[in-house]
Amino acid sequence: MLVTRELTPEIGTQVLIDAEALVAGAHADELRDLLVERGVIVVRDAHLNDDQQRAFVATIGEVRLGTKYEAPTGGMISISEIAGTAFWHTDNMYIDLPPFAETLTAKVVPGRGGQTEFADTYAAFEALDPAEQEHLATLEVVHSMKTAMDRFFFDPTLEQLEEWMKHKRTQPLVWRHLNGRRSLIIGTTASHVVGMHPADSKELLDRLLAHTTQPRFVYRHEWAVGDLVMWDNTGTLHRLRPFDPAEPRELHRLCSEGVETFRGAAPQAATRRVG
Repeated sequence: MLVTRELTPEIGTQVLIDAEALVAGAHADELRDLLVERGVIVVRDAHLNDDQQRAFVATIGEVRLGTKYEAPTGGMISISEIAGTAFWHTDNMYIDLPPFAETLTAKVVPGRGGQTEFADTYAAFEALDPAEQEHLATLEVVHSMKTAMDRFFFDPTLEQLEEWMKHKRTQPLVWRHLNGRRSLIIGTTASHVVGMHPADSKELLDRLLAHTTQPRFVYRHEWAVGDLVMWDNTGTLHRLRPFDPAEPRELHRLCSEGVETFRGAAPQAATRRVG
């Protein structure tokens, strides 16, 4: 049985486990269930190298190679800071099948800042009034890369705009998961609610984001070299906190393939390749 410690009442659990047990998959089923229940799992001082991280993710699910950035590297991406990640988001909003478990291992961390925050979109939805839950479940939202990047770039080039406009998808506002629970699909990519007046749409999306990211639903991770953090990308939002760009920051990211579409359907073979 895993030895655990809750990091907040709603989200985040630290697991006391060594690298050998992680890589061997000795507790893979328990970790997978805990991840869905608690949203974020933290293992301090794991110090996994890239091969070990890949082997660990493979115990959770199929290693994801879906994007042009992941495929050439065996799924591993080295991250310092990615444009737009300073704002609350779920990864891969513009496809049918988002990644399930995402992992980061800390290689270099800045002296100050650079934390990663996570917000529980399951718990946030479940805290809403039941009548509002049912109303929200009838709504659809357009998500676009341009909407996210408009918050980061104040004077984009035409080439940037053309690239961003390629990434756009309408998703339900409420995700009806295969496990029977529901969560909110919101964040910095959310452009507008379909069929709603722009002013009312902005007010609703801003209110839901503020509700979801209130302190009771948020875990902030203070990175130390060697940390492993895994989160359920289908039930959380996350964001990077600011840090001095003159200081180095390097984390290695690897994801497991998606287990359900944004519309709560089991994945089809055709949806696994996203270009």
